[in-house]
Amino acid sequence: MGEDKSIRVTKNGPYVVHGAVPISRQTIVTDEKGESVAWRTGEHLPDRPSCTLCSCGASDNKPYCDGSHVAAGFDGTETASHAAYEDAAVAIQGPRIVLMDQVDICADARFCAAKGKAWRRVEIDDDESRRIVIEESNLCPSGRYTAVELDGSMHEPELAPAIGLVEDPKAGVSGPLWVQGGISLTAEDGTPYPVRNRVTLCRCGKSANKPFCDGSHIKAGFDDGAIEGSESTWW
Repeated sequence: MGEDKSIRVTKNGPYVVHGAVPISRQTIVTDEKGESVAWRTGEHLPDRPSCTLCSCGASDNKPYCDGSHVAAGFDGTETASHAAYEDAAVAIQGPRIVLMDQVDICADARFCAAKGKAWRRVEIDDDESRRIVIEESNLCPSGRYTAVELDGSMHEPELAPAIGLVEDPKAGVSGPLWVQGGISLTAEDGTPYPVRNRVTLCRCGKSANKPFCDGSHIKAGFDDGAIEGSESTWW
């Protein structure tokens, strides 16, 4: 997964992306009750062999970096654990399926809260509840939730290497960078994070679990401005 494509966190600066990773708008779709139920792919930004993506939220050329982190005095200190998901997550045991949950990486996309709440559905012994647990955990962009069969096999959505710029109309904000398809992520000090099929990186600058999103963009009212087609000159 994600071969020859990588993301590096820089010290108090942007994410450096290598490998011509496709970047597109990914909007959370809600139903008539306002519940998150699907994703809609929007504009695709021009492909480039490399780019720098804003992590502080201050760039005037979002999603790209324009050097604003320097004037803003951005503190991008990484505080997230490097533990493997299997070690960090807790298991919610159900009669038909298991729901793994790593709460500190929650990006607050709220797919898990629809249709009776996945963490409650997992405890119900029927086919519909099992289906909903799998569906909702697969829609989770951060991979906080993962459905696991009783035999230990994990459910994961098929995601090609890409980066999604999350938009959340229901909350009225722009969300994190949704990194898909097993793209490698390296810390500022060179330490790799465990490779996962899906993670969400903070781009509002407010997360307390950097570089990962913790949902702080909602309280911050983050708006990325959606300026397309430009490139950063910061390196």
